[in-house]
Order: sequence, then C-alpha cells, then structure tokens
Amino acid sequence: MKSSNNSSSNFVNLDILKRLNYIYDLLLPNKKILQYSKEINKLIHDHKLSIQNRSGKEAWSEKTVLLITYADSINTGFKGKALNDLSNFYNDKLNTFIDSIHILPFFPASSDGGFSVMGHDEVDKKYGKWADIKKLSKNSNIMTDLVINHASSEGLWYKNFLKGINPGKDYFYTVNKNFDISKVVRPRDHELLKKVDQSKDDQFFWCTFSYDQIDLNFKNPEVLLEFIKLILKLASFGIKIFRLDAVAFLWKESGSTCLNLPKTHEIIKLLRDIVDQIDNNIIIVTETNLPKHENLSYFGKNDEAHWIYNFPLPPLIVNTFLFANSNVLTKWSMKMPPAQVGNAYLNFIASHDGIGMRPAEGLLSDSEIKKMLVRLKKNGGQFSMRKVSTKEEKVYEANISLFNALQYTDSDRDGVFALKRFIAAHSIILSIEGVPAFYFNSIFATKNDNNAFFKNNLKRDLNRYKWNYSELITKIETQSTTEFKCYEQLKKLISIRIDQPAFHPNATQFTLNLDKKIFSVWRQSRDRKQSIFALTNVSSDIISLNTNLINLIDDEEWFDLLDTKTSFKDEQNIELTPYQTIWITNFNQNDF
Repeated sequence: MKSSNNSSSNFVNLDILKRLNYIYDLLLPNKKILQYSKEINKLIHDHKLSIQNRSGKEAWSEKTVLLITYADSINTGFKGKALNDLSNFYNDKLNTFIDSIHILPFFPASSDGGFSVMGHDEVDKKYGKWADIKKLSKNSNIMTDLVINHASSEGLWYKNFLKGINPGKDYFYTVNKNFDISKVVRPRDHELLKKVDQSKDDQFFWCTFSYDQIDLNFKNPEVLLEFIKLILKLASFGIKIFRLDAVAFLWKESGSTCLNLPKTHEIIKLLRDIVDQIDNNIIIVTETNLPKHENLSYFGKNDEAHWIYNFPLPPLIVNTFLFANSNVLTKWSMKMPPAQVGNAYLNFIASHDGIGMRPAEGLLSDSEIKKMLVRLKKNGGQFSMRKVSTKEEKVYEANISLFNALQYTDSDRDGVFALKRFIAAHSIILSIEGVPAFYFNSIFATKNDNNAFFKNNLKRDLNRYKWNYSELITKIETQSTTEFKCYEQLKKLISIRIDQPAFHPNATQFTLNLDKKIFSVWRQSRDRKQSIFALTNVSSDIISLNTNLINLIDDEEWFDLLDTKTSFKDEQNIELTPYQTIWITNFNQNDF
C-alpha cells in the first residue's frame, strides 16, 4: 500500500485503484477514479476497526456442508417469526451435521421469490429482523445473496431514478434504439427492453429476467459503491459467504453478448480484493448458470470467486439415474480440472430454482436432453424457456422438485426404488471434490407443490414448498414416513462424510471408469494418509465387480464406512445392490 498523506484512511490501495482504472478508464477522469479508490479504502479501514481480529482457521474443510433455504421454508405461521423458526429447527435437527446456511433473499421484495429486491436496508418484517440473522450466524456460517444484477421496479432506487434524485439517479441501465442487441444471450423468453417513458420511444430499461427486475447500471460507480457498502454491512452481522446472483450479466456493451464480459470479471476481482482485506474467512460465490468453460472462468487466476457452482451436476446426475447410465457423468468428471487451493466447487443437485439445462449443452446430446425432458414431464415437471433467436426457444430449466424428478424411470414406472435412487444421487455430491449443498426440501424428499403452482401459475413454485413447523416435526419423528427415512439416511451419510479427511473439498480426486451402471471416484486426503473409493450403483440391477479394478493396497485394511462390519481385500468379488453406495476406506481413527 502507498500513502497519499498521513491519514491511514486515505491510503491508496494500488490493487483497488488498478481495478477501478480498468473498469472506468473510458467513463471517468483519473481524478474521479482516485477519489472512489480512496472512498472504498476508507470503508475498508473503518470496517476493520469495528470488528474483532480475523480468524486464522481454514475457511472450509470436509466438515463444510451447506443448507439452501428460504427464510420461511419452515415456519409456524406467525408474522415476523420465520427466521426464529428456522433457527430453532436448525439447532434442533440439523446443526450436528450441517454447519453453513444459505438463506435466500430475506430483504423486502416484489417478486421472484425474493430476487426482485426493493431495498437492502432492512430484513423483510414478515421474516424477522437483523438480530435474527446475527443470532443464526453465531452457530453457523451464513451465506446470503447479493442480488447484484438488478433491482425491483417497486423499490426506492427505482422511484428515485424516475425523480432524478439519489440514491437511485442513473442506477438503472437504459439504452436507446442504436444499442445493438443482436448478439445478446438471453436466459428468458420475454422482450429484453421496456420503455422508460411510455409516451417516448428513445429510452428503454434493460430487463434480463423480468420487467419487475430492472438491470442496474454498473457504469455508474455509485452502484458499485452501494454493493461494497452492503457487503461490509452484512459482514458486520456475521455473514461470511456472499453469493453474487446472476453476476454474469452485469456489464453490457453494444454489439456484444452482454455476458461474461471482461469488466464483469474485473468487478468480481475488485470485490474479492475487498473481502480478502477485511476477513480471510469471507467467501465469494458466483452464480453463473452457464456451460462448463464459461462457468470455470469465474475462478479467474484464483482472484475471482472462492467457490463456483458446479452447474452441470443437476442435469447430469438426474440423467444418470433416470436412465441408469453414468457414462456422461463419468466422462465429464474425468475432464474437470481440480480446483486450486483457495478455490472450491459448490456441488448441488437441487436448489430453489429448477434443473438448469444450459450447463448440459455440449455434454448431453440434443436427443439425450429431449429424452430426459420427456421423462421429467411425465414425472410432473414444467419447463421455463429462453430465447435463442426471434424464432426459436429452448428449455432454460425444468421446474420440478428433485424427488419428483427421480421418482419414476422408464424401468421403474411404479417408483419402487424412488427413495433409494434419491439417496444414491445425494451420495455422489457427498463424495466428489467440492463443498456439498442440500436444498431444504430435498432433506425430506419433498414432492412438487402443485397447490402453489395452480394458485400462482408460477412454475418455480413447484419446487418451493413451505413446511409448517409442527407438520414437518411430526413427519420426521414418525418412522413410517418418507420424510423420516430420507432425513435419517441423509443425516447418516453427511455425518460420516464430515469426519473423513479424504472428503476435504480440495483433496485429490480421480474418477474411475468401472461400469456404465456405477459412478466411482477415488479420493485421497491431502496428507495422503486416507483413501476412499466411493462407488454408487446408479441402476436397479445387482452389479458385480472385482476389487482389482480399484487397486486396493495389499498391506492395508479396507472396510465400508457406511457398514463398518463389511471388509474388503484385493481380488475380491463384491456385489452392489440396487442404488447402493459403498465408501471403501483404509481409515484408522488413531491415525488422525
């Protein structure tokens, strides 16, 4: 760092200044860019004075498991108590095996399940208050969304934009008819542009996702400053993980795709520089529902996202189990580069959204995708579309709960193996390289919320069931229910997983190609003491194989972590029952 005068709050951080120069060199004079650099540095300096010393512990480990939930995914029905209900349920039923919670947007919002944010200053009163967030953060690592690409057409910023006053003046991205949108990549099927003034045709709002979600103008540095302040504010409430929602669409240039542009990446690098300064345990996560190479680009050179979502996993794992064939998943896994130290994949099969189909492009053939969509439709799914051209649309995501998606297959039309198939799918995200994430409803094998879909005519509502607190407690305390069986089996799997050094998100991984009906990886702990061979039967058949295929070392004892009475040796024939998972390890508790 280099000082511009004797006041520490006026230090010029050269990295931050370099980032700002790259972003705004053609938009602002150098003097103005320097002024913003000093302002950002003062925000960092003041924040660091207000917090305790940073922890030196590792930011993530094999014990890191993420819960994805709405503030009111479980609630007692009392207004303002949802976050407290979530906290009580988490502490009672989940905190022994899940240490991190992604609370989906809890700010006042006008649509899209909270992703059309009206204002970031308050917690939505229907959920609770800041004290509830701070309370949750004491017993878990909290992840929150920075809905960074857009804001609500009903919020204060929008109202001030129309009045030409701050905060809000020039906060939203507008273009005229001369802006070339011919190459823009679209995630939705509505018209992209909306008139600012219905009586005039010369200015249009940019609306990537809906007319209620108007894109923000990051060419105005005041917008960037708003989000930097928001990160620092949320960090002061104990939030450690920040998900940059729809960040790939942030920057726009005429004649371009307006997707993954260099200045978008530079803004992420700037935010990474800032959080690395204030707390070495803060994690930046980019949400980029894109094909593989585009998604991987958000690691940068270990200077952008700490974590990136492994978006191909949902369509590939669902396809694997629907058709009892792991070939595509195995081939994809073999070609995935290991994350560098300081980076990790975030592995998930289900979230609050549907099963994204764009990440399957180039991995599954058109005929394979079509076959998969036909089965998902039979299983109760709906489809959201995106525009490819003025005349063509493609499925952007399949809207369906994960349990429904896997409930029936062409060879299991009665769903005899539905729960076993569902659990087996989750065993894969627990075994592969990265941090595993579980959607709240998946922990209880929740089915489609058809009532909400028919009532609201919103396809995503199929996968957003809200549990009554006492109803769910009754379900998971009654041994005959599917909810109980699913909860107990996932709890067992996760509880075993978090004690294995070989399952550290950055532990070595090799994908094994054993049989199209088996998905398998070899994991080795970073100190090379523990190995785990994780094998999952993705079919309803009994599969036989010989352990010589996985090269068990002769002078070590091997057993199944999921059934410790079962041991293995080299040159042994073993059988995997339908949808069975085995984790073969040489683990010796005394070694660790």
